[in-house]
Amino acid sequence: MKKVLALMLAIAMFAVLALACVGKQDEKPEEPTAEPAENPTDAPATNAEKTDAELAAECAALIDAIYVQERTEETDAQCAAAKAAWDALTDAQKELVEGEEADPDYFGRDTGDASLDNPRNADEIGENELLVVSFGTSFNESRAMDIGGIEAALEKAFPDWSVRRAFTAQIIINHVQARDGEFIDNMDQALERAVQNGVKNLVIQPTHLMQGAEYDELREAVAKYGDKFETVRIALPLLGEVGSDATVVNADKEAVAKAVVAEAVKDAGFESLEAAENAGVAFVFMGHGTSHTAKVTYSQMQTMMNQLGYKNVFIGTVEGEPEETSCENVIKAVSAAGYTKVVLRPLMVVAGDHANNDMADPEDPESWYSMFTAADLFTEVTCQIAGLGRIEAVQELYVAHTEAAIKGE
Repeated sequence: MKKVLALMLAIAMFAVLALACVGKQDEKPEEPTAEPAENPTDAPATNAEKTDAELAAECAALIDAIYVQERTEETDAQCAAAKAAWDALTDAQKELVEGEEADPDYFGRDTGDASLDNPRNADEIGENELLVVSFGTSFNESRAMDIGGIEAALEKAFPDWSVRRAFTAQIIINHVQARDGEFIDNMDQALERAVQNGVKNLVIQPTHLMQGAEYDELREAVAKYGDKFETVRIALPLLGEVGSDATVVNADKEAVAKAVVAEAVKDAGFESLEAAENAGVAFVFMGHGTSHTAKVTYSQMQTMMNQLGYKNVFIGTVEGEPEETSCENVIKAVSAAGYTKVVLRPLMVVAGDHANNDMADPEDPESWYSMFTAADLFTEVTCQIAGLGRIEAVQELYVAHTEAAIKGE
């Protein structure tokens, strides 16, 4: 009996061990766990995945990249990229565009119809070229009426000369190109165009107000091309020779003084300057101002106004150079003279950024309109936004300067 029990126990233990072995064989070996990737999404974010602020910042950076004074081989592509980025934004995103120079107004501000302007950058110039050189403006209406007005007057006066355009401000050229697709030559491009077209006689008419820093730079740029033409002549700017001190005036300054005052009086609705004076109205003409020695020109223009008997006419400058032309000093002078109403108007060839922003912007506390209003000394302050270039008498003066240059006088 004992032998039988021992045999049965042995069989049972063998069965248990066999089953254990079979279980071990059925188990699958544990596979190693894969390590997670360090960057599960290496692909760059699409525009749909970017925030409004990120998209606006990218556009602002592209605008800042073309807000430069030097043209390069990348400039055309950069201008196109900046506009494409702007066009891809929603209206809400456009309001967030802010950079070192970029803001929503760079592409978004309505400055008039660019198609009304002629960039005058065609070839087939001929032997005689009249190159009209301006600082430039991104304000379309002013570019067409002020700069374009002068160019058109010169074309009419000199039909045997091909009138072409150049701007000295690459920043403005880039702005107009990116926003409106209008291509304007800078000085080097315009002069190279003249060389390639076989121009023999080149006359340059600057639309600058005076013989200041920009006029000096123009002369330096032209000097590099002096041996490329048979004759090269540079005409006088609008106000002619500078003169030695504030008492020195000339016929050019007199012509401009009479022309701009007459336009301002007419636009203000008065029959005469005397009628405006009797109504307590003063006219303030705001120039740019400069640290160049030519700044005496503004003092000379005030002398000219005084000599003409224009008691209620005052000259100021954005830069406040010379010192008596600062906004604060002009406010004091107008108030001390007893005038209670003020008409502000630019003493600038072009009614562009300075006229629209530095002079007339009611939202800017540092604009002349705001400062005159905040002084609480005047019952009425109004602005006339119009450049000198659209005045016929001013255009005639440029024609006279060009004619003198053509004749070698």
